[in-house]
Amino acid sequence: MKRSYQPYTTQAFLVNLLLDSIIMSDTHKSLNFLEQIVEDDLANGYTREQLRFRFPPEPNGYLHIGHCKAIGISFGLGEKYDAPVNLRFDDTNPAKEEQEYVDAIKEDVAWLGYKWDQVCFSSDYFQQLYDWAVEMIKDGKAYVDSQSSEVMAEQKGTPTQPGVAGPYRDRSVEENLDLFERMKAGEFKEGAHVLRAKIDMADPNMLMRDPLMYRILHKDHHRTGNTWCIYPMYDWTHGESDYIEQISHSLCSLEFKPHRKLYDWFLDQVYTGKDLRTKQREFARLNLNYTIMSKRKLLRLVEEGVVSGWDDPRMPTISGLRRRGYTPMALRKFVETVGVAKRENVIDVSLLEFNIRQDLNKTATRVMAVLDPVKLVITNYPEGKEEQLLADNNPEDSNSGTHEVPFSRELYIEREDFKEEASNKYFRLTLGKEVRLKNAYIIKGESVVKDASGAIKEIHCTYDPESRSGSGTEASKRNVKGTLHWVSIQHAVKAEVRLYDRLFNNESPDGHPEKDFMEFLNPESLKVITGYVEPFLANAKVGDRFQFQRLGYFNVDLDSTADKLVFNRTVGLRDSWAKQKPKPQQNQGQPKPQQQQQASALSTINKLGKKLANLPEEKRIATIADIEKHAANLSEEEVKGFFNTAAKKVGTRMAGIVSLYAFAKAHSKEISSIDGAEEFVQKALEDKNELLQEVASR
Repeated sequence: MKRSYQPYTTQAFLVNLLLDSIIMSDTHKSLNFLEQIVEDDLANGYTREQLRFRFPPEPNGYLHIGHCKAIGISFGLGEKYDAPVNLRFDDTNPAKEEQEYVDAIKEDVAWLGYKWDQVCFSSDYFQQLYDWAVEMIKDGKAYVDSQSSEVMAEQKGTPTQPGVAGPYRDRSVEENLDLFERMKAGEFKEGAHVLRAKIDMADPNMLMRDPLMYRILHKDHHRTGNTWCIYPMYDWTHGESDYIEQISHSLCSLEFKPHRKLYDWFLDQVYTGKDLRTKQREFARLNLNYTIMSKRKLLRLVEEGVVSGWDDPRMPTISGLRRRGYTPMALRKFVETVGVAKRENVIDVSLLEFNIRQDLNKTATRVMAVLDPVKLVITNYPEGKEEQLLADNNPEDSNSGTHEVPFSRELYIEREDFKEEASNKYFRLTLGKEVRLKNAYIIKGESVVKDASGAIKEIHCTYDPESRSGSGTEASKRNVKGTLHWVSIQHAVKAEVRLYDRLFNNESPDGHPEKDFMEFLNPESLKVITGYVEPFLANAKVGDRFQFQRLGYFNVDLDSTADKLVFNRTVGLRDSWAKQKPKPQQNQGQPKPQQQQQASALSTINKLGKKLANLPEEKRIATIADIEKHAANLSEEEVKGFFNTAAKKVGTRMAGIVSLYAFAKAHSKEISSIDGAEEFVQKALEDKNELLQEVASR
C-alpha cells in the first residue's frame, strides 16, 4: 500500500526565515543524525582512513531532483570527512539499463560539482557474487526453486500470516548445484527457475522469507554483453558490492529500512571477520509537491511525447533543470536547506524555486526584454537621433560592471504596462501621468493610435530631456512612482521565448489511486512566444543566464543558434502559484460576531499552548493541527500579541509560531510584512529548546 504524507508547505516568506537559520558557519551547525552516526563510529574504533561512501544509481533513467539529496548526502559526507566516495552503477537488470544513462549520470554528478574516487559497476562483481552463491548452496543456505512467481508469492503469506515452504525448498545440494550451473549455462528459459536464499518462511519481515537471489534473463547487458544469462537481484548485490568496495556507511532512503535485516543476513554469509563490515543506514528521501519522481512515470512522459525528452525544462530531472537554467549552487543549497531527516515529508516546490531566485539574483546580468510589445513613440524626441545609455549589469554585485543600451524615438514596451484610463493606484503608463523608462528618461502619456477594431497600435508620449537617469540634474532626481522596461525598436533583436511553468497543476499528481497522473498535466506548462531583447544579448551563448527586468530569470536554450536566439524562462521573479491557493471563504448572508469568534479562537489557542511543550509526540502533532485551524480566525494584532511572550513559556511560544505561520498562509501575507515577526521566529530558532526550534523551522 502506498503511504501518504502531509505536505510540508514552504512559502517564500517562510523560506527566507528558514534559510537565515540554516545558512550559518559549520561551527554553529549541529550534526545531522547521519553525521552523528559517523562521529560515534569514529569514537568507537573507526579510523578516518576507513571511511568510504558511495552513490549507487541504477542506470535505467536520468537522475532527478530527488537524487540530488542522496548525492548531496553521500558526497557531502565525503567532503566533510575528506573521505573517498564511489560512483557505483547498480546494473543488475539488462532489460532496462543503457550506456546512455551511465553517461548522463556521470555528467549530472560532475555538473553538481562533486568528484568521485572510483567509478564502479555491480556487474564488475558478477563472478564473485556467483561464487559466493555457490558456496551458500553448498552450505544449505540457498536453493533453486522451480515454481511460478505467482505460486511463490502466495506461499510467502502475509504480514500477519507466516509463509509456507515450497516443494523445492529441501532439494539436495547436488541437485541445486547442477540446476544453478545449468541456469548459468543458458539451458532454461526465463522464469523456469530462480535461486532463493534459505532463511525463514515464518519471519515477521516478509523480505526474509526466502528472497530471490538470481533470475534467468536472456538479454544482453550493456557491459558484459551475453556472457551472463542469470542476473543477481538487488538485495543480494547491494550489500555484497558495498562489502567488496569496503564502503563504511551504506546510506539509503527510508523505503530500504525493512531491507536492512536482509542486508545484514547476506553480509553474514560472506563476512570474513578481517575486513571492515559495512552498515546500512536510512534517511528520508526528497519528495516535492507538484512533481513526479517515479522513473517509470517520467519515462511515460517521454515516450508519449508529453515532453520533448529527459532534458525537457519542465522535467524534474537534473538535466531538465540544468537546461531550464538552474545552477549547481541552487540545487546544492536547496538540498542543504531541506536537511537530513528520519521521517518522510513533502517539500513545497516553491522552496526549490526560491533557491534559484536567490542564486540568480546575485549572479544574473540584468537586461531588458519585451514579450508582449506595443509601440511607444516619443513625439518630442528628435527623429533619427540615438543615444547609448549605461545600464548596471547587476546591482547586487558592485564588480559586475555596466553595458550600453541604445535609445531612440520609437520603443517597445509591454502592452500590460499601459492603460488608457486607470485609477490612482495604477503606477504604470497612462494618459496624463508620468513614469520613468529604466536607465533613460521620464515620459508622459499623451495620446494613442488605434486600429479599426479599437485595439491600441501606438502610444504617443513626450519626454523630459533633462531627466536622464544618472545625469545628476534636478529633473533626473524627480520622484515618479512607476518604472518601465523597454527596448529600442530599430535595435531590438527578435527572439523565441519559451515560458515554462510547472508540469502539473495538482500538488500530488500521483497521489490519487483512482486517477491517472496524466489527468493533472498543466495545459499552461509551456507557451512559446516571440519577444524582443536588447542588442546586448545578440551574442549570448548557450547556458548564459539573465534577469529580464520585471519579468523573471531566463537562460539561453540548447536550440539557440547564431540566427535565432531561444530563451527559456527559469523562474518568475515571484511565486505566482502562491496567489492561486484558496483563501478562507468570507461569511455569506448574516454577519457573524467576528470579534467574539476571534476572542474565542485566541483563548482556545492560549489554552492549547500552555501544555503543548509537555505533550507526547502524537498528541502534540494533533494539537498543532488544532491550533492551525483556529489561527486562521485571528487578527494580525492578536497574532502579534504572541511576540512578547516570556522566554520560559515555551508552549505558548510554540503556539504563537504555529499561529503566525497559519495566519500568514491563510491571508497570503509575507512574514516580513508583519512587524516583529521575523525577530520572533529567529529567537525561537536560536532557543535551546529543540521542540521550539522544530516548530519554528517547519
